[in-house]
Amino acid sequence: MTSSPSAGALPADLAQWLAAHADGLDSGAADPAGVLPRLAQAGLFRIGVPQAQGGSGGTTTDAVEAVAAVAGYSQTAAFVLWGQRAFIEYVLHTPNRALAARLLPALLDGSLAGATGLSNAMKFLGGIEALQVSVEARAQDGDTHAGWLVGGVVPWATNLHPAGFAVAVAAADTAGHAGVYAIPSGLPGVLRSADLDLIGLRSSYTASVRFDGVALDAGWLLHEDAHQFLPRVRPAFLGLQCGLAIGLARRAIAAAQGRPDGGRSVLDGERDALAAELAGAARALHDGLERGDFLAAPRALFGLRIRLVELAMAAVQLELQARGGAGYLHGRTDGFARRWREAAFLPIVTPSLVQLKTELARQAAQSGQAAA
Repeated sequence: MTSSPSAGALPADLAQWLAAHADGLDSGAADPAGVLPRLAQAGLFRIGVPQAQGGSGGTTTDAVEAVAAVAGYSQTAAFVLWGQRAFIEYVLHTPNRALAARLLPALLDGSLAGATGLSNAMKFLGGIEALQVSVEARAQDGDTHAGWLVGGVVPWATNLHPAGFAVAVAAADTAGHAGVYAIPSGLPGVLRSADLDLIGLRSSYTASVRFDGVALDAGWLLHEDAHQFLPRVRPAFLGLQCGLAIGLARRAIAAAQGRPDGGRSVLDGERDALAAELAGAARALHDGLERGDFLAAPRALFGLRIRLVELAMAAVQLELQARGGAGYLHGRTDGFARRWREAAFLPIVTPSLVQLKTELARQAAQSGQAAA
């Protein structure tokens, strides 16, 4: 079994590969097929997974730091890592142990791509939108329930590897009851679109997937009740997403600090304050995940996710000021133009900042009404 790096540290060969290919992964010039094997070879999918289940041990916060470490080089690779690791988290929490035993080894070694199609489900959990996938129980050979027929669409998911993937979805039946399912790409009726025409992160195998009367065996059930399962996995789902912002912010702050003075020492105080707030927010995220605070208090996690994205955007803006006009010249940016695009992506990762702010406002209004 490949050994795993410590939290926040990357093997030198992976760091060198990411540094050399980061721009190509963002533009689509680099082969996306190489991302998953590289991350798997470095042992990143095993971080935070119990050793008894094939992992290297550690906690979810260790996995967040691994995402952040990769994001410091390439948001594309970190986005793939987030998708795979979030899917692994679902498998770790499923009561369907036969399914976990079947999927987990391939997910950990990267031979199976895991796509988290639960962004819509997380919005459904917060009352933001309806589920976009439905299931209808089907009978076979006298069984009263041998599985489901699945219909609907996941409009946006990453890590949909054309060679084969499994995607996690929440779906409602005809009675309105919602469960969570893993759907393998090899089944008839699973239709993957062409890669979405993104302005960045183009080597992330991001596409939509449609289900057209997919016959899904009962063994693919992750959990029978989405309202029980989703709150349990939401801290890891959002916490791992936060690693995207943390890594980008750290890299931009370091780049701003490393610029020649050129009269820009006036930025030192702003840079130091930004670095201190980033460290405090990351620490609050880690503490909340370790203590399990976000299971009962998701609003705090929503607030941290919003603030970390804002800090990443501010860090890239600070880097631009530190670079001056050179930051707007081709060939003189040391990845800055890519980081600018990466920062622009973070607010729209589902659940987007607008959706999170809407949910926080709704909860605040409900609390105000209850107190009145």
